[in-house]
Amino acid sequence: MNSNVLIESFAEFARSKNIDRPTMMSILEDVFRTMIRKKYTDDANFDVILNVDKGDLEIYRNREIVDDNSEDIWDHDKIPLAEAQKIEPDFEVGEQVTEEVKLEDFGRRAVLMARQTLIQRVKDLERDNLYQTYKDQVGEIIAGEVYQVWSREALILDKDENELVLPKGEQIPKDRYRKGDSVRAVVHKVEIINGTPKIILSRAAPAFLERLFEQEVPEIYDGLITIKNIVREPGERAKVAVESYDDRIDPVGACVGMKGSRIHAVVRELENENIDVINYTDNLELYIARALSPAKLTSMKINEQTGRVSVFLKPDQVSLAIGRGGANIKLASRLVGMEIDVFRDAGDYEEDIALDEFSDEMEAWIIDELKKIGLDTGRSVLAVSKEDIVRRTELEEETVEDVFRIIRNEFEGEEESTDEAETSTASDNAQ
Repeated sequence: MNSNVLIESFAEFARSKNIDRPTMMSILEDVFRTMIRKKYTDDANFDVILNVDKGDLEIYRNREIVDDNSEDIWDHDKIPLAEAQKIEPDFEVGEQVTEEVKLEDFGRRAVLMARQTLIQRVKDLERDNLYQTYKDQVGEIIAGEVYQVWSREALILDKDENELVLPKGEQIPKDRYRKGDSVRAVVHKVEIINGTPKIILSRAAPAFLERLFEQEVPEIYDGLITIKNIVREPGERAKVAVESYDDRIDPVGACVGMKGSRIHAVVRELENENIDVINYTDNLELYIARALSPAKLTSMKINEQTGRVSVFLKPDQVSLAIGRGGANIKLASRLVGMEIDVFRDAGDYEEDIALDEFSDEMEAWIIDELKKIGLDTGRSVLAVSKEDIVRRTELEEETVEDVFRIIRNEFEGEEESTDEAETSTASDNAQ
């Protein structure tokens, strides 16, 4: 392989990887100087001249002529007089000898190694550029095209056909992708695995929702409104606390837009995720009350030492505060940074059963644990997910399952008794 073929093939490969000319020249010279050092020990007395456009390569070796009996004849930049005169008979001691070294002089194996090294250096540079590019874009939205979908992740190609990964856990549960679909996501993190950068995207991260609001709400992009906190249950519900630095601007109204025009665009992107936008305040009581929206509170007790809040509501507001599967209270707790326990103010318990009524089937300490988080009736327990109760109490998963079974059996028994009574009454009336 001659120098023209080697350089032209490398230059074409480098251009296909969007490597700029100065970087290409630097890589080529570095690789050839490495070849020189392997054969001649040192490259300080060599000149490497490259012309990438023409594929030309010239390597010159410069040495000083010394006397044949000199102690310096073994130095890399010295040449004995007798050897120099074989090149040119007129040479004398002290003069400089410049010889051209052909690529073929290094041997076929060395040239092939150089070619492999060149390609590897470009690939390493490409990986480094990819890492640096996306490292600076963490938290930013990018658009890509779905290339392949697996059970645990989807492979996304960006505009430069770089491979990005969207794991299943970072997708919105309702997302369904096919090859060729367009997708928007936020750059979640950039990792180096076995020397290769792995770009991980996310549609479930709070940052994705934040960037969407910045795109749809100019006041947020301009800094007139700031997002203080975002908490999400991806695809289900989210709470966003916003604050305005301009008294003339209503932050909630600006985020929602005229007839919901702004927030609807965000909701569509998030597969109809229910988004509550609330006004941030330093008043903790008011902040907690807003976080539990749409439920209306009657009173609350805050214990900053334990990081817990006891809120009291009318019976018809309890289910609103807890939300489906406990989602509302869970998000409210994360938004304000405190554990919120819901208690009934007073209410009609005819259609419900106080937990104390289950004392013959549940141990007292289990009932006490449930009461600590505001669950004082059978229906209030069933309104919360098993996982949420395990998280907020000292109860084991099996214990919670037993509690659910006992309460459900009681309600089913009552319904059957009611049905039997109604049937008996109807029968008596017929007679």
